Amino acid sequence: MAKPLRFEDVARLPKSDDNCAIALQDLEAGSAIDRKGFVFSTDFHVPEGHRLATGAVRRGQPLLSWGLPFGHAERDIAPGSYLCNEGVLSELRLRGWSRPLPPAPNFSDLRLFPYEVDGSKLRPGRQVSAVQPMFFRGFDRGDRRGVGTRNAIVILATSSRTASVANRIAERLRDAAAAVPAVDGIVAVTHTEGGSETRPNNEEIVLRTLAGFIVHPNVGAVMALDYGVEPINNSLLQDFMRRHDYPLEATPHHFLSIDSDLDKILREAHRRVSGWLKSLEGQSRSPQPVSRLKLALQCGGSDAFSGISGNPLAGQVARQLIAQGGTANLAETDELIGAESYLLSNVRGLETARRLIEKIERFKERVAWHGSSAEGNPSGGNRFRGLYNITLKSIGAALKRDPEVRLDYVIDYAERMSQAGFYFMDSPGNDLESVAGQVAAGANLIFFTTGNGSITNFPFVPTIKIMNTTRRYRLLSHEMDINAGAFLDGEPMETLSRRTFQSAIDVASGESSCGEKAGHSQVSIWRDWRQTEFRAPREAEPTFTGIPAARLAGKIRKSSQLPSERVGLILPTSLCSGQVAQMIADRLNRQPREEGGISRYAALVHTEGCGVSAGITESLYSRTLINYLRHPNTALALLLEHGCEKTHNAYFRQKLAEAGQDPARFGFASIQLDGGIARVAEKVQDWFESRKDRVGQGFRRVEGLDTLSVGLATPGQVDRRGAEVVAELARRLTDSGATIVLAEPGPDVLADWADRPRQPTLGYGEKAGTAGLHLMDSPTRDWSEILSGLGATGVHLILARCPGHPLNANPLVPTLLYTPSDRPGDWDLVLDETAGNAVDRLVRLILRTATGEIAPKSYQLGLIGFQITRGRWGVSL
Repeated sequence: MAKPLRFEDVARLPKSDDNCAIALQDLEAGSAIDRKGFVFSTDFHVPEGHRLATGAVRRGQPLLSWGLPFGHAERDIAPGSYLCNEGVLSELRLRGWSRPLPPAPNFSDLRLFPYEVDGSKLRPGRQVSAVQPMFFRGFDRGDRRGVGTRNAIVILATSSRTASVANRIAERLRDAAAAVPAVDGIVAVTHTEGGSETRPNNEEIVLRTLAGFIVHPNVGAVMALDYGVEPINNSLLQDFMRRHDYPLEATPHHFLSIDSDLDKILREAHRRVSGWLKSLEGQSRSPQPVSRLKLALQCGGSDAFSGISGNPLAGQVARQLIAQGGTANLAETDELIGAESYLLSNVRGLETARRLIEKIERFKERVAWHGSSAEGNPSGGNRFRGLYNITLKSIGAALKRDPEVRLDYVIDYAERMSQAGFYFMDSPGNDLESVAGQVAAGANLIFFTTGNGSITNFPFVPTIKIMNTTRRYRLLSHEMDINAGAFLDGEPMETLSRRTFQSAIDVASGESSCGEKAGHSQVSIWRDWRQTEFRAPREAEPTFTGIPAARLAGKIRKSSQLPSERVGLILPTSLCSGQVAQMIADRLNRQPREEGGISRYAALVHTEGCGVSAGITESLYSRTLINYLRHPNTALALLLEHGCEKTHNAYFRQKLAEAGQDPARFGFASIQLDGGIARVAEKVQDWFESRKDRVGQGFRRVEGLDTLSVGLATPGQVDRRGAEVVAELARRLTDSGATIVLAEPGPDVLADWADRPRQPTLGYGEKAGTAGLHLMDSPTRDWSEILSGLGATGVHLILARCPGHPLNANPLVPTLLYTPSDRPGDWDLVLDETAGNAVDRLVRLILRTATGEIAPKSYQLGLIGFQITRGRWGVSL
């Protein structure tokens, strides 16, 4: 008989009086475990990070971790039993778990009620005391801005419409900035907000965030870009900053409205940035007290060990910083649900306590407007790695506040931190959205704890990533900065925290973090929400007929050339793998390609797949991406997961099978499981190389308009003549047998066409299966979202009429932009709509593009964008 395993070697109790433990390794079914002379055996295989009962639990009794309940026993539970709820069992089944699973869950999640603050029992806490001052080397921006840990030039897209221009400027000027040692780089800060046709519900949040970016102490100079016509623009931003007393004049800045072609804008940006580089060249770091550091405490890809190693380590470092007179910021409102009692066990006073609970209840209310629940936050990766429900996730997340540290202040998203101390900032659990708010609040250093291996970074604030376990740290050592797993291996937390604190000082003083060395980053501001009151949501998206409007009679000359598009698509399954997917696509595009093979590589970088409500929103998302995988322009496609998202590779394998697609046709890679960025990049490249002989298989020839599918869009206002031209173009194309997909509001454009569709015939991103005229449902009027939905319908190219400024193009589907105006810009066609040959010119433009004779100007200039809609019910979690 095998000797029983020592409990201390294979499991960990978060607190001594808990009745369940976390497995430190996979435990086979039937494993005997000795805990202080009491021997029990596991009934099923217990995966690493999952929980097992350490004693008998009667039906209805609570299960405890960190001394707090997270569920109730559904039946009597014996010592050694594998603890599982329905969420974990479903996740394991989804991932094709090979071991036998319990037939039913043995506990149900804790039912959560609004937390009530009892003022009569609340006792104000004490903050940790001061110690001998320490110093780092930073950039002193004065009292109103603070001290910077970096000195970056920022090209800021004021709204989503100028994102691609901001990226191009930063790319063009990067080498010039690299030649100035005092400057830590030139970075583009882009986001998804403020680009629709109406003022968004999150307007104040966006303005407050952008204002915080502009005056941030890590910013040496900033250029803000707009077209001047967006709902959120430079004028509105400047007015907001003046009204709220932001120290704008203390930051070298320039607000630039784009009123010409890209070359002219690049020249203007170069002139402006060159002047800044000269002024910044003489700047240098100087000794600064550690009290000037403001630390953002963040977690992502959390697992069961987040509350054991990573988060307590971050909390102890924050305690040392607070003791120095510094500042720390905890965030993610929905990831505190169930941990309120712990957070308020040491609080400044009744006002702070009540404000915290108000933020939590307000968050729940906003999510309920959208027919969802904040308690549905844990991602598939969270559950797979042992975080069964929101209570467990919240308790572990709250441990980023050390018990000895007092909660001092509760602030709104992106509200500036004006006093030293420990803050909580209202924000969603979506990591990137939350980080953006913390940076705007003034955080000049980020601690990011992770169990699965989140690799995200912010453009101008260094991110120090803390890995929870040694095994994962070794797998991702090039992406992680600190191994908190050393604590699980026996290193005292006090020793580890001192070492981590010194590493933080080193990074604040200029040493590059792993993320900065890797060279990728991403920004996402708390996204807009549609609902502003409670409405019962539809249980499912409405069904559209897919039947096009009747065709008309007529003929047009046909072409018989081969289109040039054979795209190698790298599809990120979530926001966190987006930038890595783009890096790999760029790398592949720089390599020579064989004639007749892949024409180019593309990545669909977006901000979805995690930290957002499910239901209808998730179905829109998965359908859209799957339709890009089977798009006629896609020759080969590989899915790249981050590894801890809701919509991971296993999720998409299932969705592909449900859509009648063979998952074996596609490649799959994982940043986390394949060992980090460098290794996964090699895997992706090898996969495409191994399948190059399949590039031509199933490739469609465009032999005329009857084999062509075209997306038409009319963003903005359309006058009478403009509508007539679009209507006549649609007549011509459908008359020739082409498939046309119009983005709403198509019926207004086709007002005089008797056969026009009265209602959408296709859902957002739904594939057009029948030739003819279709109208695609567009839940928002955001151009990037409309564009992304149109591309997923399967159209070979997209033609958009732009009455004002140029728009971003789809990264996979060639996008043509024409205008009737005389406004300067990079247009594919300036069209006199009163001329008799206007429609003929558009038809020729379409045919020349479809056959590869010409390429859209937006492709030549690199002005592309992609964003999937959240529909009418999506909301950040």
